[in-house]
Amino acid sequence: MSIAAKYRPYYTYEDYCQWEGRWELIEGMPYAMCPAPVPAHQSVSSLLTFEFVKALKKCKTCSAFQPLDWKITEDTIVQPDLLIVCDKIKKKFLDFPPVLVVEILSSSTASKDRGEKMELYQSQQVKYYLIADPQFKKLEIYEYKETQYELVSVSPKTYVFELHHNCSANVNLSDIWD
Repeated sequence: MSIAAKYRPYYTYEDYCQWEGRWELIEGMPYAMCPAPVPAHQSVSSLLTFEFVKALKKCKTCSAFQPLDWKITEDTIVQPDLLIVCDKIKKKFLDFPPVLVVEILSSSTASKDRGEKMELYQSQQVKYYLIADPQFKKLEIYEYKETQYELVSVSPKTYVFELHHNCSANVNLSDIWD
């Protein structure tokens, strides 16, 4: 155990439930989710959500969700910007991996989204991980293949996501930067 790990506080889901504001907890380490997202972030989030909801109309098993608690373990709870879930959520939090996660970068989250969170989602075998960068108007699509993520597309106009049994989503991505 490192010296830093030995002395830093360690929190669990029970602690997390008592906190005010928006937080994430990764291996017992809290991360404040503030300040509130900037307009460019909110715009990309809304447009991506709209496009996924539209593309999922024919799929009866998969749904799009904006941030909600995904409890991975007792000490790891995250709130991705957008999730696609292909099963019923039976608790007040998601307790199984979504099939797709989107993180929208900001200057304060880019390092964590490309590092810790990418590794975390990969360890949970989330099939698709999308990183949206409003500053550079770029969307990276990673797909979990065998044991790791592989970059499969950068800023496509459309993309077909094979989500679940007989459920795919042909998503228009050309207008998410408006």
